[in-house]
Amino acid sequence: MSVKGLRVGELLALAGAVCVAVSLTLPWYERAAGKLSAWDTFGPTIVLLIIAAAGALWLVVSTLAEHGTALPVSAAVWSVLGGLVAVIVAVVRVLERPDHATSLCAGAWLALGGAVAVLTGAWLALRDERASLYEPATPEPRPKP
Repeated sequence: MSVKGLRVGELLALAGAVCVAVSLTLPWYERAAGKLSAWDTFGPTIVLLIIAAAGALWLVVSTLAEHGTALPVSAAVWSVLGGLVAVIVAVVRVLERPDHATSLCAGAWLALGGAVAVLTGAWLALRDERASLYEPATPEPRPKP
């Protein structure tokens, strides 16, 4: 494992996963009766944010433990999908105010930023095709007939 193998996309996805994880511990909404966290209001849709964060972590780990390109590329594809779903979930939760909430707290904004970072980082990791990370192929030349 080498940290030198991480590119900007993987680092951005990792930062997004950390933001999403931290946002789940912070309050998301404020109302007259007190503050609400994501766990109070999301129900089963909170799993979608957790899956997106786990997908970004999978992308980073598969890149670090890479022996070929197949696993990091497949992890990036699934992370893009998870990031897109997480962005949609976070936008809906920012626009919707459950249980008569009067304002948004830091958790909602951090989750939205983290979801966008996961999506952007996974997309950048998928698009990055630098050959410098991989040993170039050197096939043996064919003999002339």
